[in-house]
Amino acid sequence: MKYFTLTEFDSPDIEGSGKDMCPDFLEMIDRARDIAGIPFKINSGMRSEAWNKHVGGRIGSSHLKGCAADVHCNSSGDRIKIVAALIQTGFRRLGIANTFVHVDCDKDKQNAIWLY
Repeated sequence: MKYFTLTEFDSPDIEGSGKDMCPDFLEMIDRARDIAGIPFKINSGMRSEAWNKHVGGRIGSSHLKGCAADVHCNSSGDRIKIVAALIQTGFRRLGIANTFVHVDCDKDKQNAIWLY
């Protein structure tokens, strides 16, 4: 990866768990970061069951499979760059919040864009 290290995707309670992220996801998010032209700070990547419960994540969260991340964002200008780059890269599952953009490539879920 050009823009990320695996540790950026670690579940906070399991050091080194970023290595369990889906390679396709990592390739796509790295390409999206290149297209966006702005840094992507990963708030949440891989999650253990315990961490997912701790943060109030959904049962069956894509974070548990290593095919999701929440990218920090707190300005409209950056948000549109991030979302546009993710879509251009081929992501079809996005959740948009005030302070982050969720992105995943979970093949077991249908394409969707939602608001938090």
